Amino acid sequence: MAGYRKLGRTTSQRKAMLRNQVTSLLCNGKIVTTEARAKEVKKIAEGLIAMAVKEKDNFETVTVKAKVARKDKDGKRVKEVVDGKKVTVYDVVDKEIKKDMPSRLHARKQMMKVFYNVKTTGAKKKDTKVVDMPAKMFDEIAPKYVNRNGGYTRIIKIGPRKGDAAMEVLLELV
Repeated sequence: MAGYRKLGRTTSQRKAMLRNQVTSLLCNGKIVTTEARAKEVKKIAEGLIAMAVKEKDNFETVTVKAKVARKDKDGKRVKEVVDGKKVTVYDVVDKEIKKDMPSRLHARKQMMKVFYNVKTTGAKKKDTKVVDMPAKMFDEIAPKYVNRNGGYTRIIKIGPRKGDAAMEVLLELV
């Protein structure tokens, strides 16, 4: 018996579909899909959440100096004339950043192999933001499941789909 369901698709199609559904589940918190797909997505998602819980606090905070453009009251960059050219004025500031330890960095890269890029849209086109999914996993999702040993997702049956009578389920984070 195979270790996974083939879901009636070629390998590349199946991997792409599962990546898409795992990304949607962990970004939105729930998805509606068929029962067979949900069971496959659940395996992958629970592994990623377990990895995030394990590596949640495995970083160090480092202070670095960074050049930041000076801005005026309207939020535009301040420019001054040097040798007949307009040049942006920069200030040096101290910033604290999180530096991943090697095992957390490895976990982050393993997650990036699964996740697709996620963009959230705002009211306007320019309000679109890219979501850093591994950071979301470490900062938002993992702290919810620290005291839980597995079982991070739940499958709730909805009923048969109208077109082909496939059992539809709601897969959600607990």
